[in-house]
Amino acid sequence: ISLIDVMDLLDQPLPGDTNKTPSSPMVFQQHINLNNVSFRYASDAPWVIKNINLNLNKGSRIGFMGVTGSGKSTLIDILMGLLPPTEGEIVIDGQAITAENRCAWQSHIAHVPQHIYLSDSTIEENIAFGLPEDEINFKRVQQAARQAQIAGLIESWPEQYQTFVGERGIRLSGGQRQRIGIARALYKQADVIIFDEATSALDNETELAVMEAIESLGSELTILIIAHRLTTLKNCNQIIEVGNNSILRVGKYDELIDVAL
Repeated sequence: ISLIDVMDLLDQPLPGDTNKTPSSPMVFQQHINLNNVSFRYASDAPWVIKNINLNLNKGSRIGFMGVTGSGKSTLIDILMGLLPPTEGEIVIDGQAITAENRCAWQSHIAHVPQHIYLSDSTIEENIAFGLPEDEINFKRVQQAARQAQIAGLIESWPEQYQTFVGERGIRLSGGQRQRIGIARALYKQADVIIFDEATSALDNETELAVMEAIESLGSELTILIIAHRLTTLKNCNQIIEVGNNSILRVGKYDELIDVAL
């Protein structure tokens, strides 16, 4: 029965906009607004999030925290256009996200997950991930590596950007893999970068180094960081705690740590 279910899922058609190139870019210069956003997976299922209202300014560093199952990952998936809200809307500079313009919004976004997938190829190919070798812009690769604060290390190796990382990046440390993930997001030239538990598997010292790389990114980038630990979000402009299907608290680190103590 499970095999039949899997085959049925694989046999479903892809969404019509899967391979569609946005006809025109969506303007994002000021705000991302969530207006009364609610989501559930079926009409008879419980609400995962309910009546979320947020205003996220371009260029800000926003932290999201909450226990497992609190709804924070669902909220981020909605922000990325991966899930349409059941109720409410996401509005970018006054323009609501729809099925027709979703790809245009997603072209602004890069995602850095907890576990970075690295192919058994070169540093260069892993930063410009998915592109044929003859289409890679090497200067952009170098610039992305500098912004991710890993260029110095790469350029100290004999093969530099032609260094092979090994299967799943086995030749790199956890912190180096995460910074390659950051460089990959920057190569895409996205202006909204989402770090999804990107440092939770790292030791404290390595996490600090990766967070310093994140904090050094330009102010033109909007950074959204999902984390379990409040200390990871210390330098965010705004921290949003998600729980019980809604927003529990919004504030700066000092305000929230005082409450926690």
